[in-house]
Amino acid sequence: MCGIVAALAARNVQGILLEGLKRLEYRGYDSAGMAVLENGTLVRQRANGKVAALEEKLTQRALKGSIGIAHTRWATHGKPSEVNAHPHLARERLAIVHNGIIENFEPLKDELEADGVTFESETDTEVVAHLIDRAFRHQNRANQDGGETGDLLAAVQATLDRIDGAYALAVMHADAPREIVGARKGSPLVVGVGIDENFLASDALALLQVTDRFIYLQEGDVVRLSDAHGIEIFAADGQPVERPVHTFEHGDSAASRGEYRHFMLKEIHEQPTVIAATLEGRLSGSHVLESSFGVGARALFERVKQVHIVACGTSYHAGMVARYWLEKLAGLPTTVEVASEYRYREVVVPENTLFVTLSQSGETADTLAALRYAKSRAKSRDKTSGYLGTLAICNVPGSSLTRESDLALMTQAGPEIGVASTKAFTTQLVALMLLTLSLRKSRGDEREAALVQALRGLPAVLDNALAMDGPIAELSEAFAEKHHALFLGRGTQFPIALEGALKLKEISYIHAEAYPAGELKHGPLALVDADMPVVAVAPNDELLEKLKSNLQEVRARGGELFVFADEGVALTAAENLRVLHVPPVDELLAPIVYTIPLQLLSYHVAVLKGTDVDQPRNLAKSVTVE
Repeated sequence: MCGIVAALAARNVQGILLEGLKRLEYRGYDSAGMAVLENGTLVRQRANGKVAALEEKLTQRALKGSIGIAHTRWATHGKPSEVNAHPHLARERLAIVHNGIIENFEPLKDELEADGVTFESETDTEVVAHLIDRAFRHQNRANQDGGETGDLLAAVQATLDRIDGAYALAVMHADAPREIVGARKGSPLVVGVGIDENFLASDALALLQVTDRFIYLQEGDVVRLSDAHGIEIFAADGQPVERPVHTFEHGDSAASRGEYRHFMLKEIHEQPTVIAATLEGRLSGSHVLESSFGVGARALFERVKQVHIVACGTSYHAGMVARYWLEKLAGLPTTVEVASEYRYREVVVPENTLFVTLSQSGETADTLAALRYAKSRAKSRDKTSGYLGTLAICNVPGSSLTRESDLALMTQAGPEIGVASTKAFTTQLVALMLLTLSLRKSRGDEREAALVQALRGLPAVLDNALAMDGPIAELSEAFAEKHHALFLGRGTQFPIALEGALKLKEISYIHAEAYPAGELKHGPLALVDADMPVVAVAPNDELLEKLKSNLQEVRARGGELFVFADEGVALTAAENLRVLHVPPVDELLAPIVYTIPLQLLSYHVAVLKGTDVDQPRNLAKSVTVE
């Protein structure tokens, strides 16, 4: 959510900033704006709505300057409007853009108003702008009396000491005309390293048109970009530090739809490739390489007696599947928790518990907070805390989650632009199967060898599942005029039903719910009628006959059934029953394969309804605030 782009160059930066905002549209936003320093004066353009509205304003009055900042806003404090859009100004001399939430902005605003400051917006961000400007002006006054020269970096650092909450900031000042200062705490910020020009952004994708080299700032870092000193980074204690420069591996095409109509469709079709990448180098012969999880993984895994998985949204559904795997294959008691709830109750943690977090971005605020809660309890030697270690499964190298965990396994999904997660989910499932096999106490047995072989063949099975696209597009027409849908699954397929329902509601705005099929008679059956399509997933597993009985309950009440079934399942189309056959696969890997047709169904329904597939209303890709 929200997006930051900033540039310090020797050329006009309007085009760079605008293209950066376009590449950040996937994150979710409701307004956009830009400010540049033009002949010593800050000039700003803002617009409510899409970046296209800002672009239209820029065609009428272009901004001309070689230093500037820009932003896409997702409303938190104050409704979506032009006056609440970023950048915010202080005295027409300082401009700021901000991702995150300032929790103590109200007392700070009262203080500033008592000091004579007048506010234009309803935002918490404008408070930070005036605080930094006041600190900067105080330094200038001190200089007139023989003290040090006013310093934008020092003014930002002094202000950060006073604010609580989460933030990524980019700040520029007309009286420091060749400097941009950035800072991050709880919200990502990267430095783009160019040739005689440097950049800031909340996501490396925003800057791929100008550089492929990035510095991922760490928690508490403050950075200054300037002509005089290039890139200077300071840790939370104010001391200068060096951070490594990483080369972006996926290329500029990662931010392009290519031949596909939407990013979501492109990312659905990328799944065979990215799953092969997630497996690459992590399988040897008939077993999983524990070294894939980092130094010390084997010694830690040997001591694990319990697993806690904590995640949000789609990642939570991946964790729910892993619970079945870990208990069946590894014999480990496993709990799966919603991250936003985890730290708000008294969690009892048995001895030698592995704490696992799942996140596509590695910056999800609730998941990060849960990790920090677990680590603080472990550090305090809380007697009810038996945390053995922490493991992050994540898609973004250098993210906060991976840096702050003891071990990390990177999925290789590549950039995921569509707000509705697809390839990030299936690569998480593959990573969780790798974890499950690594935690098995009976290493190198026939079951592990069979699953490793099945994993190697998984990309080809997914290719076959994607060949269902045409029939699923036809089937989707039955959903276009519906207002509700029900998804059913049993065992490991129940979380997949949850994920299918989530996808449908996210991008088509059809109300959808999912239940374990055995729960139908305990309430949901009351909803079933001819206007409530029921989607079921039916792999050829030990629960198949139970599921068939549940499906008969739906048909007996006039419900319209859409069943995705294994090719070996004896189900044929009939009145109010449509069956699409899914390629066969090892039953333990079936959740990964059966995800594909549900993703395609949701996609085609959304296209028929004419919704914004890649940027569904009210949603953001990376939720970096609580």
